[in-house]
Amino acid sequence: MYDDIINLPRHISTKHPPMPIADRAAQFGSFAALRGHSDAIEETGRYTINPIELDEYEKEVINEKLVILSQCNSGVVDIEVTYFVPDNKKTGGKYITTSGYLKKIDDYNKKLIMNDDTLVPIEYIIDINILSES
Repeated sequence: MYDDIINLPRHISTKHPPMPIADRAAQFGSFAALRGHSDAIEETGRYTINPIELDEYEKEVINEKLVILSQCNSGVVDIEVTYFVPDNKKTGGKYITTSGYLKKIDDYNKKLIMNDDTLVPIEYIIDINILSES
């Protein structure tokens, strides 16, 4: 099939100097046939969990602590809250624990507002610890 050209000498241009081997390799380096594929695999493998469903006793304990916090002076109560944060990309989410001073309990939007403006949805709280009152 290629018998007529197999033994011909390689063409060498008189107008263009030969490209260095490092530059030849670099021109193919940025090519990614499956762009985004590794990101998709990483996203699929990212671990999420479903929110814990509290029983009535656990909900009552949380509510009692919220009542205590609502009676305290805002901005002087140091608390630690563990709550669920839903994932934006797939089902489930993760639990995080944040601590700091409680700025306000927003009854209308059902959120705790911390001094650093972190918003904690009351419905996702699984634990509240009152660390200190000043």
